[in-house]
Amino acid sequence: MSPEFRDAAVQVTYLVASVLFIFSLKWMNSPQSARRGVWAGVWAMVLGVGGTLLNPAVAVSSLPWIALAVMVGGLIGVPLSKVPLTAVPQRTALSHAFGGLAAGLVGTAKYYLWLHEGGANLTTFRMFAISAEVILGFLTFTGSLMAAGKLQEILPGRPITYRGQLIINFLTLGGAIACATGLIINPQWFFLFPPLVILSLAFGVMLIIPIGGADMPTVIALLNAYAGLSAVAMGFVLDNTLLIIAGALDGSSGLILSIIMCKAMNRSFSNVLFGAFGSAQEAAGGEEGKTVKSASAAEAAEIMGQADTVVIVPGYGMAVAQAQHRVRELYDQLTKRGIKVKFAIHPVAGRMPGHMNVLLAEADIPYDDLIEMEEINPEMPQVDVVLVLGANDVVNPAAKNNPKSPIHGMPIIEADRAKTVLAVKRSMKPGFAGIDNELYTMDKTLMVFGDAKAVVGDMAKALAGDSGMH
Repeated sequence: MSPEFRDAAVQVTYLVASVLFIFSLKWMNSPQSARRGVWAGVWAMVLGVGGTLLNPAVAVSSLPWIALAVMVGGLIGVPLSKVPLTAVPQRTALSHAFGGLAAGLVGTAKYYLWLHEGGANLTTFRMFAISAEVILGFLTFTGSLMAAGKLQEILPGRPITYRGQLIINFLTLGGAIACATGLIINPQWFFLFPPLVILSLAFGVMLIIPIGGADMPTVIALLNAYAGLSAVAMGFVLDNTLLIIAGALDGSSGLILSIIMCKAMNRSFSNVLFGAFGSAQEAAGGEEGKTVKSASAAEAAEIMGQADTVVIVPGYGMAVAQAQHRVRELYDQLTKRGIKVKFAIHPVAGRMPGHMNVLLAEADIPYDDLIEMEEINPEMPQVDVVLVLGANDVVNPAAKNNPKSPIHGMPIIEADRAKTVLAVKRSMKPGFAGIDNELYTMDKTLMVFGDAKAVVGDMAKALAGDSGMH
């Protein structure tokens, strides 16, 4: 096979892969086409790797090293694919970490390779691309590791702050940019490259530690954007069109998702990145003197069995308990009685965007019964019973009623407007934001304490044991 034919084959392969990546993102917009979107992405990646191996620039002597890298990646990737759905957010963060590390290492390797060859290839544009690749790649690497650690509770989920933190963060980033500027001016100033790498790694850590668990959905999306942008820079360094297109799709989708998440929490980018969500939690208390009313699972089932409409609000507690299949059993028992059941989905429920949708889809809940927050809220005053499953901050009326609350202004699912509220929780422990929930002390609310999987299972059994039809 001639080099010219191989080069043409590479370009055609890259073109097809690029189109598949675009369609993959498009098809992922709908649950009905999401599976097709996943397969389109898989085949796009296969074609991308295959096209790269066909590239005349890839020496035959390099193939054993490539095969070894593929095997090592497989040994890491296969176990990561087996994690439970509750661990998907931290697994996603680890994926971003590996992507950022790959970009940073490629940029480092190309810099030293071209420097060793005399520096003729280190043009101003290439040095700019390498600098961007290294900064974005390495800060994504350490930042994603920190996010995964917080999500896995290896690290404290609360914001970690100290005096002068913002200034130190800006100085660290400024130092990395200053090193990059020096290298762009003169790539031969190799002594600036190690500080560039170290400062970028340090900034990734410092970027994430002041961010609390409540902001993790936005952080995940933002790190996704950073990983995509580092891939774009890598594409310019390697002169690879497919990397540029795929990275741009990844980066832009992550950025758009971050904007959606910030809007859902009524927060700005600067507030997420440099604020400490939950730092005002001491001033937001005041529920200590109030009492709560509780009910058993059987009593809660009886209340739902007498309703015409039931809205279920899933939250992270449902995910932790892996209760989605029990929820499906409850859904079946209620619908058998002719009761209309809907699921109210908040954009930031759980620990990553779409967390609840994925869990409920796994349990084969009809997608038409999953209603977004904006659509369900106007219906709430007519709803007989709202069942809150482990959700906390996303149903907290303080977001509407308490200007001093750190979540004030955040759009919520207005469960407090329903006629009766049943809230399933292990305890009265606050959610991610670290503040008490006014919903739990309302007269219309009954708490059902216990593990969501066990409680919902008992509710479904109680309904199944009652032969009387609604």
